[in-house]
Amino acid sequence: MSVLFSATEISKTFGDDTLFSHLSFDVKKGEHLGLIGSNGSGKSTLLKIIAGMVLPDSGEVAVQKGQRVVYLDQEDRLDPDLTVEETLFSSLSHLPMDDKERLKRINQALGKGKFADTNILVKLLSGGWKKRLSITRSLCMGPDLLLLDEPTNHLDISGILWLEQVLVSAPFSYILVSHDRAFLENVCKSIMEMGKFYARGYFKVQGSYQVFEKERQKFLAAQQKQQASLASKMRREDQWLRQGAKARTSKARFRIDQADKLRQDLGAIRERNRHIATVDMDFTGTGRQTRKLMQVHNLTKGFGETCLFSGITFELGPGVCLGVVGENGSGKSTFLSLLEKKVEPDLGTVKWAEDLKIAVYDQDRTQLEPETLLRDALNPAGGDAVNYLGKSVHVVTWAKRFLFMPDQLDMPVKRLSGGEKARIILAGLMLQPADVLLLDEPTNDLDILSLEVLEQSIQEFAGAVVIVSHDRYLMDRVCHRILYLDPATDAAFYKDFNQILKARTLQKQPSQKQTFGSSARPAAKKPSGSKPVFSYKDKYELEHMEEKILAAEAHMQALHAKIQDPEFAAQVVQMTKACEALEQAEKQVQDLYTRWQILEQKKADAKG
Repeated sequence: MSVLFSATEISKTFGDDTLFSHLSFDVKKGEHLGLIGSNGSGKSTLLKIIAGMVLPDSGEVAVQKGQRVVYLDQEDRLDPDLTVEETLFSSLSHLPMDDKERLKRINQALGKGKFADTNILVKLLSGGWKKRLSITRSLCMGPDLLLLDEPTNHLDISGILWLEQVLVSAPFSYILVSHDRAFLENVCKSIMEMGKFYARGYFKVQGSYQVFEKERQKFLAAQQKQQASLASKMRREDQWLRQGAKARTSKARFRIDQADKLRQDLGAIRERNRHIATVDMDFTGTGRQTRKLMQVHNLTKGFGETCLFSGITFELGPGVCLGVVGENGSGKSTFLSLLEKKVEPDLGTVKWAEDLKIAVYDQDRTQLEPETLLRDALNPAGGDAVNYLGKSVHVVTWAKRFLFMPDQLDMPVKRLSGGEKARIILAGLMLQPADVLLLDEPTNDLDILSLEVLEQSIQEFAGAVVIVSHDRYLMDRVCHRILYLDPATDAAFYKDFNQILKARTLQKQPSQKQTFGSSARPAAKKPSGSKPVFSYKDKYELEHMEEKILAAEAHMQALHAKIQDPEFAAQVVQMTKACEALEQAEKQVQDLYTRWQILEQKKADAKG
């Protein structure tokens, strides 16, 4: 596979902060690479260097001749007064192509982006649709290498699933920076982590994110063992040197040189391992044993004529974590405000246990005053020490626990990154003994190491937790149940994200729409031990399954051909409908293959 991009010995420093040094790696044609690392490790800067927007301090960067590199920034840089279609036209204005090719490219992108109204002004779009437009614009430019910096920011579940579908089938190479581990797992074929705890400045694994996680743990554990082994050898060499050995022979001189080399190696590996730091997070419970901390009955809320959700009933007790997910505008933050009793419901009740203590993480971070110094934000009570669990902890030590350096303490909050601001609020929650934690998008801006610590802290918290997040990986690990909110249908509880995605698929199918979120009685189970029945109807369906699949595949291929037709591509509305029809056709083919396997298994079970 040919090399699309290569970096050789590149380094980059901002002020006194060295982001990375002597970094060498390449990206091959067709590679789908996930780029991860702690906040401040230089991921975004590296993407800008690859895009040619920033120059490295030293080293060389080479992109294969004739290959187009397209960069998608974290922040959406769109002209608010242009329409969706005009935005795409302007993105192609500098590229050498005729009007016919330009129109074809734009209509294909609009179909892929699924914009219902191409004449709507950018300033009227929601944050999620602005992000979708930025991504669509990048696709429209026909990249050979697409660089995506936090592309899931502002996207709701539908938007993330749409982007996953786009990237999984992408014909181009891409490097994407993301902290969304489920997203990385689904779209990346290799993962690269940047960090000063690696000898080469990074660790790269061919495989999914879960494969990377296992290999990373093994590598870092081996590096820790290597340090212990070198330290043991160094102690023996130091003992020999203290005996006054003289370099009178070449053998003695050689051993002294080897001891010097060993000391250098040990110092280097100690320095690398020292950088393996994570946020030290531990939420404080009150120790309360009350079985029912919160009781919610028939909770209903709407605005104007729009009902956000209705009829929600549940109880929360110690050690229980409830997740809340939904599309943008489905009322997730409003739901938390109702639980906090900041907002009154239209119907229903929220009952707290007596003297219930609640700690709240606000996604808008309104608790933080921009001009407040970091030391005061970490220690609102003032002074040089923080009172944590009845003990006095110096503010410098407390700051280090959340990965802040002493020289940052006199820095105003407004100069800190999003991830750093998130860590300040989490530090504040740790100082509040609570029975219930209400966490509204606490995962925003946190790097993966911080997310892993947050997961563990939620799992170990003795009280109850209600958390709103789009982070599927975290939610599946910490939540006992997940409440899915969608104004278009009834609110419902699910075991995990997988069940939610299946329910969303059923909800989109008209014939099954009535079953989504309903309390319909499940079909009665057959007595255990009864032999499975392979009916005449099943036999007839199986005998005709192959011809159904052939017909469905022919329909799918016809749609593929239609979309590739330049004349058809010039028709925006028809193009959008054809792209939607193609999605349905692809799903139908997959469903038929699944049904075929079920029938074959049913037939085999009946024979057995």
